[in-house]
Amino acid sequence: MIEAVATMSALGLGLGTILGVAARRFHVETPPIVDEIEAQLPGTNCGQCGFPGCRGAAEAVAEGAAPVTLCPPGGREVAVTLAEITGAEPPGSGGTGQDAEPVVAFIFEDHCTGCTKCFKRCPTDAIIGAAKQIHTVVNDACIGCDACVAVCPTEAIILRTKPRTLRNWHWPKPGTPADATL
Repeated sequence: MIEAVATMSALGLGLGTILGVAARRFHVETPPIVDEIEAQLPGTNCGQCGFPGCRGAAEAVAEGAAPVTLCPPGGREVAVTLAEITGAEPPGSGGTGQDAEPVVAFIFEDHCTGCTKCFKRCPTDAIIGAAKQIHTVVNDACIGCDACVAVCPTEAIILRTKPRTLRNWHWPKPGTPADATL
């Protein structure tokens, strides 16, 4: 028994040392701007931007391969912040970047059967309800990831543009159409 403990301890210590040396030797520095951009993104890793997560999206924005308006859940606030960080043109200022309108899920309550599949798949717990009860969506928590739409057996869930409120409304610049901005 003591031999087994000593062998496992020696094996753990040896492999741990090898991993520690390899981590220091093969460490890759990431540009600090990537970390700064990733800190501004919502961090939900929903994939709406077309990248495998917020880290991939941050790397693409830092390289200039993606526009600053790539994050629909973040909305206009994140796009403006990313434009300030990268020095890119802010959304709605006449650039060629297409501003994506943020979307949220909407449940037609007369079609909802209360199967609970939708709120089990929601990554942000934006859907509330109970088994065999009608469900509804909290707009402020919904990121519009489309996960609930895909699993709804009655097709009672659709994605709609996020309703305008005092928190997300902004005045468009003169000369730009009102529907071209977030």
